[in-house]
Amino acid sequence: MLDFYIIGDAQAKPSYPEQLGLEFIGELDCKTFDNLQNKGIIDRRFDFYSDFRLESLLIKQIRQTILEKQLQSDIDVKKLIQLFDIADKKQSGLVAYGD
Repeated sequence: MLDFYIIGDAQAKPSYPEQLGLEFIGELDCKTFDNLQNKGIIDRRFDFYSDFRLESLLIKQIRQTILEKQLQSDIDVKKLIQLFDIADKKQSGLVAYGD
């Protein structure tokens, strides 16, 4: 699973989420992540098995891509949008830890 945590855009990324007490908000499985990459929603530079960060600006860009491709109703995209909605409410970005 790829675990997602809330993190401020200016906050340093810790080596592991417990280090700074980051708030866990959800996860994506490998199949969903691969589907999102195949649909052009998540860039190929991000790896399911590696840690990566999605800052607020990048989340907005991904949302724009979703709108342009008209994939708002896609089941995989809906899972990602749920994570983005939480980040937006907290006015933060996300950090993902692959396990």
